[in-house]
Amino acid sequence: MSRKVYIFDTTLRDGEQSPGASMNTDDKLIIARQLLRLHVDAIEAGFPISSPGDFRSVQKIGQLAGDDAAVVALARAVEKDIDCAAEALRGASRPRIHTGLGVSPQHLREKLRISEDECVERARRSVAYAKRYVEDVQFYAEDAGRADQSFLERVVQAAVEAGATVVNIPDTTGCQLPEEFAARIRGLREHVRGIEDVPIAVHTHNDLGMATSLALAGVREGATQVECTINGLGERAGNAALEEVVMALRMHEDALDAHTDVVASELTKASRLVSRVTGMQVQANKAIVGANAFAHSSGIHQDGVLKPRDTYEVIDPDEVGAQGSELILSARSGRAALRHRLADLGYSFPQTEFEGVYRRFLEVADQKKEVFDEDLDSLAQERERDVSAVYTLSSVQVVCGDVATPTATVRITDENGEEHVAAATGAGPVDAAYKAIDQVVAVHGDLHEFVVKAVTRGIDAIGEVTVRIVASGGAVYSGRGSDTDIVVSSAKAYVNALNRLIRTERGDA
Repeated sequence: MSRKVYIFDTTLRDGEQSPGASMNTDDKLIIARQLLRLHVDAIEAGFPISSPGDFRSVQKIGQLAGDDAAVVALARAVEKDIDCAAEALRGASRPRIHTGLGVSPQHLREKLRISEDECVERARRSVAYAKRYVEDVQFYAEDAGRADQSFLERVVQAAVEAGATVVNIPDTTGCQLPEEFAARIRGLREHVRGIEDVPIAVHTHNDLGMATSLALAGVREGATQVECTINGLGERAGNAALEEVVMALRMHEDALDAHTDVVASELTKASRLVSRVTGMQVQANKAIVGANAFAHSSGIHQDGVLKPRDTYEVIDPDEVGAQGSELILSARSGRAALRHRLADLGYSFPQTEFEGVYRRFLEVADQKKEVFDEDLDSLAQERERDVSAVYTLSSVQVVCGDVATPTATVRITDENGEEHVAAATGAGPVDAAYKAIDQVVAVHGDLHEFVVKAVTRGIDAIGEVTVRIVASGGAVYSGRGSDTDIVVSSAKAYVNALNRLIRTERGDA
């Protein structure tokens, strides 16, 4: 039997640091449920001291996860950070504090302004301090990829002696070659006393497009935990993509002497969910989960795949949940069928909220011949967004054409139940709708990005709009809306983004 590699998912912490991909507590809980269905081993739920929202997210995910996964809170090597992380993890069954500091010359000199000796002492002290609260303490050596190897070994030695249960070796800037990173892991195993009893984790970034290769190189040299994110989200070019790491280990288990316990059939669903929640679109040619991952346009390829599939495909699409049985719902489907299918997709609503989803389902079903799983994903997430909305778009009506001045009238209900009506003209129907919304909503964001895509196939498909707006302070907020009418989708997306902005400014995010 090969050795197990633990999958540490940091979509909710490092992944959230992708510009425009910020998530509130409700968003994080939705994704956390899917991570538990994937059977990841650890969920890094947030950085509690950074904001009240992150503190609440760690609290709630700790309660949600139970014994199914370790719940991890990030903390710098600072006592107040560790205190805050411990408090947020108080209700978790399997709490882990993840503390550490930079170890490269650049971090010591420019960021921390401390000596090597001071760095070693802070590493030792922070781990020992965290151990006062929890047994499971993970130490990270930030920017280990650019650290002096002998000094890195010295810092890790101090963390191990202080009681670290995992040591995390990040290539924070994604600058190493796989063989260089492998040598770092090999050096730690050879020179750090007691490291044989402490799992080594690798945390790799994709700045040079090698995050997955770097992670696998670490595994080959003995690392037994990989830190990764769904769809490779993360700062700058992102982190190692969980779906790539899992499937690479699945295919090369013998060569790497390693396996994971991740449920691969949930990978595609996880990818689509994270894409919708964050507003970060997955490129079509993305490995494992991209729209074209199992598509063949070349006649030669099509002929090959029609014979034995493995002529051109080394992964069966069913293996990652890219294909499978599809329940087709229509306007004739009743509540029981809809509720059953939503449950299969991982959604559960109390009766009062379910009625709203059912009414919206009937509206879509009346306009479409078939309602697909992707439509249901969109409708369910739309409902989850509406439940916590400050403003809700009740209706939008537009008049436009090549000889008419585009005019929009919107009807918006605020959180107190008061209804507002506004009308405006614009350069086009969407512009007019946005200007009308601005007359009602108290805040404003400059439109930075506008993306439209069809959720399913067919001319009657639901259109999903993702927008990004920039607030006056420079913060970026994403919003999503879906409807068979693109103008309505656009208006919903804009209101959703404004709701996120308002809730963040009020401290509810």
